[in-house]
Amino acid sequence: MLAPERIDLVQGPGQAQAGVGSQARQRLLDINDLRAGYGGIKALRGVTLHVDEGEIVAVLGANGAGKSTLLKVISAMQKPDSGTISFLGRSCAVPAHELVARGIVHVPEGRQIFADLTVEQNLAVGAFLRKDKDGVRQDLDMVFDYFPILKERITQYGGLLSGGEQQMLAISRGLMARPKILMLDEPSLGLAPLIVNQIFQILTEINRHGTAILIVEQNAFKALSIANRGYLMTTGEIEREGTRDDLIKTETLYKIYLGEAQA
Repeated sequence: MLAPERIDLVQGPGQAQAGVGSQARQRLLDINDLRAGYGGIKALRGVTLHVDEGEIVAVLGANGAGKSTLLKVISAMQKPDSGTISFLGRSCAVPAHELVARGIVHVPEGRQIFADLTVEQNLAVGAFLRKDKDGVRQDLDMVFDYFPILKERITQYGGLLSGGEQQMLAISRGLMARPKILMLDEPSLGLAPLIVNQIFQILTEINRHGTAILIVEQNAFKALSIANRGYLMTTGEIEREGTRDDLIKTETLYKIYLGEAQA
């Protein structure tokens, strides 16, 4: 099996014992036999997975595996055909804004920031459902600590930011909702390696401060460098699950990302 050039494992809270003692953690997100599709395509074919308190969980797979559909269904952007989703023991069969209020926040693929709003206004949108003004101000300071460039660009329109700055803004907008679980869809897409490294380091800091993370990534080895556990998806199904160390050794992972011959 061909090994990746290098995988720098970033250790967050509890990651030194990933997969050990997980029963003591509170279950945040619980998905059971989830099925969904569009236009006659069955994108999800009985997906079952979970995210516990304090975890970073990666969902890996090739294009078309159903990863983005999974996040859309969890965040109520798309209706499932069947299956159940619960968050802190409560059904997620509610409107999207109610899920955000409960603490489920989705940072979609392609940033999707508001190009005609300033950085400050984009961040205000993230905090729209909140009434705790002091808390909002504290969280604004927090995201500026994470991404100082956004403070420098506070009056600049979102559409004029670089790709990396837009991704930082998309993550920060999500944080302004004060999530219990932050779901990210392809946060490294189209970004320079230096910016990707910076963003992934910040994600570990966000996790250290108590936010669970569910990350969908084509850059499998980068996602596994910060994850406690992961799920490998192929054609709408979970092919395998395990700790990051288990998945790094999985031959299927190499076949997906490096090709049959190299694997």
